Amino acid sequence: MKPKAVVLLSGGVDSATVLAIARDSGFDVHALSVDYGQRHSHELTSAAEVARALGVRRHLTLAVDLSRIGGSALTGGIPVPKGRSVQRMAGRIPATYVPARNAVLLSVALGWAEVIGAKDIFIGVNTIDYSGYPDCRPAFIRAFERMANLATKAGAGGVRFRVHAPLIRRTKAQIIRRAVALGVPLERTHSCYDPGPSGRACGRCDSCRIRKKGFREAGIPDPTLYRQNTDGAG
Repeated sequence: MKPKAVVLLSGGVDSATVLAIARDSGFDVHALSVDYGQRHSHELTSAAEVARALGVRRHLTLAVDLSRIGGSALTGGIPVPKGRSVQRMAGRIPATYVPARNAVLLSVALGWAEVIGAKDIFIGVNTIDYSGYPDCRPAFIRAFERMANLATKAGAGGVRFRVHAPLIRRTKAQIIRRAVALGVPLERTHSCYDPGPSGRACGRCDSCRIRKKGFREAGIPDPTLYRQNTDGAG
């Protein structure tokens, strides 16, 4: 019997690739998406499509409304930064940082993992081509793993939880190439922080620009549907 794993699936390139990695590594994949009140909720539609395409055992979407506390351009009325260069993105933590988001998402994943008897949790965080979020760093992942083994009944009973972040030191181009090799349906993934009503990507937010740069450097055509008159990543 395959060991179970919970994979956090946002619907973006990174999380979809991590899901494929977990499946390719022999895990019985249970995908978890979280509706946290994000303005780019179209990503949840993409997550469902990716989960179906990759044949996960179960895809669960939970609502944890972080918009009630606000503090982010993704959950409140703060404008989403547009047109920033990759160099500027690395300068400071941006307005799109959602307070404690990955701590919350991993906690929900941990709870589900304990219930279904999974010892492994996968998350698509990255510290190379990313927007400077502190909860994407290796130190945070290691600290959460230690906490997971202290804070649960399963951990107290001798179960060893492991938090996997297989893309944490990969460039976006490397991730995209890996995704292609694993058969990830990249055309179904969604990265934009400020999509239009139909789900078309803005092409100018940090996430869109990092995505464009990744496809360009990977030498792979970008299947994303962008709104007209968007500029390239700088």
